Amino acid sequence: MTAGLLFSIVIAYFVILLVVAWYTGRNSNNESFFIGNRNSNWMLVAFGMIGTSLSGVTFVSVPGDVGHTAFSYLQIALGNMLGYVAIAFVLLPLYYRLQLTSIYNYFNTRFGIKAYKTGASFFILSRTLGATARLYLVVNILQNLLQETFKDQFTVPFWVTTMIILLMILLYTFEGGVKTIVYTDTLQTTCMLAGLVIVIIYILNHLNLSVGDSLQAMGEKGMSQVFFWDPNSPHFFLKQILGGAFITITMTGMDQEMMQKNISVKRLVDAQKNVMTLSVIFVVVIILFLFLGGLLYLFAEQINVTASADKLFPTLALDARYMPPAISIIFIIALISALFPSADGAITALTSSFCIDILNIQTDKPRSEEEKKKIRRIVHLAFTAVFLVVVLIFKRIDSSSMISVILKVASYTYGPLLGLFAFGILTKRTVNDDMVPKIAVAAPVLCFGLEYFQQYLFNGYKLGLELLIINGLFMFIGLWLNSRNLQKDRPLS
Repeated sequence: MTAGLLFSIVIAYFVILLVVAWYTGRNSNNESFFIGNRNSNWMLVAFGMIGTSLSGVTFVSVPGDVGHTAFSYLQIALGNMLGYVAIAFVLLPLYYRLQLTSIYNYFNTRFGIKAYKTGASFFILSRTLGATARLYLVVNILQNLLQETFKDQFTVPFWVTTMIILLMILLYTFEGGVKTIVYTDTLQTTCMLAGLVIVIIYILNHLNLSVGDSLQAMGEKGMSQVFFWDPNSPHFFLKQILGGAFITITMTGMDQEMMQKNISVKRLVDAQKNVMTLSVIFVVVIILFLFLGGLLYLFAEQINVTASADKLFPTLALDARYMPPAISIIFIIALISALFPSADGAITALTSSFCIDILNIQTDKPRSEEEKKKIRRIVHLAFTAVFLVVVLIFKRIDSSSMISVILKVASYTYGPLLGLFAFGILTKRTVNDDMVPKIAVAAPVLCFGLEYFQQYLFNGYKLGLELLIINGLFMFIGLWLNSRNLQKDRPLS
């Protein structure tokens, strides 16, 4: 791929995003930025959220993991469906009943100001780490492509590539926020899924295999196994399904980025249709990604390529010896389409949460619309800078499979949110608000101890996604031990 072609693709794509941002961001205000004036189309939200839920990590890591974990990730996707049901019929009715702009304001109503700040702080930590991990993976692939493209001319530093991409995201989200992202995510999800389908069709034709023949070939190599029955395996079906359910409940239902798009829909019933539609489409898309992963390994074996994990798909798609330039172009467009939704919504949601939950710009003292907008813009710029720093930290750490890193981070940082929401919804007790931050820190620390000493404590059993549930349970128990019966004059929600 030539330098001119690469730049043309990226610039053309970005110009389209800017046009959409300009059109949707006209006459926008803080209400538009935070929750899209509660007037978003539920079908657009549902479709666009697929791109946000998947990201570049799914695009690269899920197919790459098939060679090591077969189709076991489908167990997590099936668990995700259960999580979406809980979101639609437990969490969304709560958020709509309270007319929340930030979902963490529920903690203020239910427990107190310190619980509220704790919940918002853990979201900010969780989403910052998760979104930057996703961003790092895709930027690293683009960086390697740039290095290969310009190797005989000049070197492009990694931090420059990252900064340029973040500035692009900043430009098209700066004014419109959620109102813009609902539309840009729809566009980007379309491009990503189109790229996925086209690559599948190309490989099937190249291998001269039907879908049935390819599945049989994958089965012969042990790549098509979905359910794992060994309780000591990290892929044991029960903990994968339960873990998938709770990952979705926390990383979607208790996440301001994902929920601010849902609560931007005018009616609760439409938001519920959005979530249930998303749950079905999500499983179908994951099946396609797993199928693609199996095809990539079959293709790599035929042409004697040994790349695996996160390096497999980029190696095959971007090298002219293995796939034609047209597929490389499709891969780049799909990859960029996977990159932007994982970062634009995160920066917007973090800006919203920090402004509303930490700085209290909506309630602390009377402020003009212009003053609020100025604060919001400063915070938006600050989080863009934070993303740059954290991505550079991930570059130093590196990992063969970023999806495992993201799920591990989620297990530690979303656990306290799970415990807080569960305690508030399932009990009628009030807690000592001063103790909530301490319990929220203690729960992940206990989980770290369990994981560190698991070989001595569990006789060979290895903790996996259930660590998130254990973390939430520790938080729940800590809250219970520091609680009393809720006073009759204090509302539950």
